[in-house]
This record gives sequence, structure tokens and C-alpha cells, in this order.
Amino acid sequence: MKFIFIVQGEGRGHMTQALALFELLKSQGHLVSDVLIGTSSRRNIPEFVRKGLKTNLIQFESPNFVADKKEKSINISKTIRHNLYRARRFSDSLNLIDQVVKSSQPDIILNFYDLLAGIYNFFYRPKSSFWTIGHQYLISHPDFPFAPGAPIQKILFKLNTKVTALGAQKCLALSFRSLPPSFGNNITVIPPLLRPKVKQLQPSSGDYILTYMVNSGYSEEVIAFSKKHPDIKIEAFWDKKEMPSPYYPTPNLTFHQIDDQLYLEKMAACRGLLSTAGFESICEAMYFGKPVMMVPVKGQYEQACNALDALAAQAGISHNEFDFKKFDIFLQSSHNTPSNFVDWERELEKKLSEILSSQNNWQPNLPVSYPKYTVNV
Repeated sequence: MKFIFIVQGEGRGHMTQALALFELLKSQGHLVSDVLIGTSSRRNIPEFVRKGLKTNLIQFESPNFVADKKEKSINISKTIRHNLYRARRFSDSLNLIDQVVKSSQPDIILNFYDLLAGIYNFFYRPKSSFWTIGHQYLISHPDFPFAPGAPIQKILFKLNTKVTALGAQKCLALSFRSLPPSFGNNITVIPPLLRPKVKQLQPSSGDYILTYMVNSGYSEEVIAFSKKHPDIKIEAFWDKKEMPSPYYPTPNLTFHQIDDQLYLEKMAACRGLLSTAGFESICEAMYFGKPVMMVPVKGQYEQACNALDALAAQAGISHNEFDFKKFDIFLQSSHNTPSNFVDWERELEKKLSEILSSQNNWQPNLPVSYPKYTVNV
């Protein structure tokens, strides 16, 4: 089968999932002819994504979040105004998506939670099947835990998810744990998508806590803590491009620029991961058997739900700030990440094969052919 991926570029989780699925589909003899990634003024496409997606890689302007001045929380009102102001540019993006789809004529357009992809499918009505994939689609399952309070954010989260899946024939819902089938909707619960590099590493027991900050504003809290607690060693990753790497603000704290391989190596050897509540990082830590303290990004309701769902899967604990002392005490307890996560993850390839083989228009051994144009990133 021939696929086109449309990927949300906000954060790294969806791009990482796209990379993992790209490799898996390729190993099964399928073709991903194009990967379109929504751009964001707040993020760059990581180098490991550029190198790993060996196909036509195309960027387009897509809606994204706007953070506060301290780069610690999401400002919902500014996010809405920011994206409404750029509505005309998004029209150009829709036309670009349509150009790529008509040129490649894929069997399946697979959307990794990009808003414009759902809008494109609804208004342009491509002949290709339109599928979606992501943890967010688990909200249609009766066992999904919604965070209490924030009713407006809950509505916006559900609305955004619905728009990304407008007219979708199938929604693949990534889950921390195995859940019973959900009847009455078109979602299929599947295991997480983990990069091959994760499975090539063997976990070990290091002497440090690993932390990853989507928004660099949290670094102030981390530096302040390291000064007060010199006995707790911390290895941190951030996206503050103007700073050197590595950067040592205190003897027990090291900051690294985002580096795919180094980050995974540090995770495999850490005591535990303290991070914002991104789905992908939690899954990688669970695969290595590392406990997690989740700190949902303020103003991002989706992450509050992620944390509750991960708690249900016994991934670790949740907190409202980067409190390494609290996490250190937790790590000294006898907590162990459930070993059945690895068994659940190993079911992915089989489940995906079953899903694809059920497609009526599946044509094995499809000749590999790429569009005649290439858009350099």
C-alpha cells in the first residue's frame, strides 16, 4: 500500500511516532511516498527526524500553540488569536496538501493529529482513505480519564481532536495499556509506536534523574533546585538553541541540547524520568522500566489527561512542578514500572498487519514510485 503522512509539528511526539511507523511500514513492504510536517515558529524539525524519514519531506504552515513570556505555559486566548490571524496562510497549506495527494495518489492518508489534515479531508474529499493515529483519539474510549476542572479547555481539546479526524474511516488510538474493544465508534486501540533505536538499548542503573523540558522556561526551576540540593544529580535536555551544549550551571546539573541518540542513552541508564506529560517520552521510559514524574504543561489540558492515563497504567506519579526531591523520595521506594508494558508494545506489528490486511483495496507488492517533484526542507 502507498501512504502519505501528515504530521503535527508542535512538539516531537507526533514526529517520533511518524518515524517509528515509517520504519515499520517499510519493513512490511509498504511505501510512504511523502511526509508533510506542519511548521511551528516555536520548534524546528529535529535532525534525527530529517535523517530518518527517507522520503519526500515537505513542510507547510499549520496552527500551533503560543506560550507565555516565560515559556512555561500555553496561553489559550493568544493561541486562538495567533492562528486566526494566519488563516489565509493556512489556505495555501491546504492547497499544497491537495497538490501532493493528487500527485502521489496514496491508498491511505495517515494524519498524526494535524488540524489542517482533518479540514483538508472534509472540504477536499480526496479519493484516498483518510486515517488518523495518536493517543488523543483514545478520548472516545469509555476508559479514558479526563482531567477534572477546566471545562472550556476540555471542550476545546475534544473539538480539536474531532476536527483532526473529520471524515476519518479509521482512528488508531495509541494507548499506554491494553484496553477492551470500544463499540459504537471507529477507533481501534493499538500499542505505542516506539523508535527502533529504543529497542536497541539495554537499560542500566545510573545515579541521576533525567529531565526533558518541552518549554525552556522550566529550566529556572531546575537550576534553583540543583543549587539547594547538590546531592541529587540531574541530566537535563532542552531546546534553548543559544546556549552551549553541554552546559553546567551547577556541579550536579548538566543541560544538553536535544540529541536523539544521547537522550535515549541517558534514559536507558537513568534512575527515573521527570518530564512534562508528553505521551511518547512516558512510553519510552516505561519500555526501559524507568519510573516517571509527570508535570503537565500549564494550560495544555491534553497533558493533564495524559498524566492521569499514565497513572492508570502505573507509570509513576504526577505533580504540578519540577520537584526533584519529591521524585527522589519516590525513586527510593520499591516502585517498579509494570513489565507487561513491553508485552503490550510487542503486539503492535501483529495488530497493524491485521488492520492493513482488512483493507479491501490492499494491493501487495505495489511498485515503488515517487512524485516527480521534491520540496527541500
